[in-house]
Amino acid sequence: MFYHKPLTLPQRTFGDTNDVARLNTDPMHKLLLDRDPVDGDDLANQPTLSRLENCRRPYDLHRMGAALAEAVIAAHRRRLRHNGCKLITLDLDPTDDSCHGNQQLSLFNGHYGNWCYLPLLAFVSFDGEQDRHLLAALLRPGTASAKVGAKAVMKRLIPALQQTFPKAVIRVRLDGRFCCPDVLDFLDGAKVQYLVGMAIKWELARFEVGYPICKVGVHSWG
Repeated sequence: MFYHKPLTLPQRTFGDTNDVARLNTDPMHKLLLDRDPVDGDDLANQPTLSRLENCRRPYDLHRMGAALAEAVIAAHRRRLRHNGCKLITLDLDPTDDSCHGNQQLSLFNGHYGNWCYLPLLAFVSFDGEQDRHLLAALLRPGTASAKVGAKAVMKRLIPALQQTFPKAVIRVRLDGRFCCPDVLDFLDGAKVQYLVGMAIKWELARFEVGYPICKVGVHSWG
């Protein structure tokens, strides 16, 4: 049987491919994909979904990530076109995504205490709004350091935000795990405000009253 990608892609979001053997005949899953729950054809099987996942090229993955950012930025450009925007805050956060099998790049992370991936997520918020909107997601091995991929993500997102909202100030916020010369040097030249946490060296803090816990960069440019 031939399966169309527009059908197999949403099917993949319903569960892991290991579950397909029992779910591809499930009436509710067929109904969700506009098939007759009783007489409709079965959904794609596990080998079909695995081929769908593995046929993606690096270029395809890059374009999927770019499409997410473009869609989110365009939606807020329309939403804010009348009132404008003065401040855009970009937050980068690593988070653990627990794994329960032998997935490739699933590694044990001592900080989180489990086998996981450690994706890097980028969120954007506007002015004083509380809502944060997902702008990018980068899958990484479970033992990746926080800074892995951070500069590449910012190189793509910051110019896009600056181009779409030329009058807004871009503020980047990172926790102490991102604090390294490579990231700080990039932020110094990116024409943004930034706040980056710094790990406290308690041995030095005992002798220094004003020991910094955050590096703040505020730059003016014409």
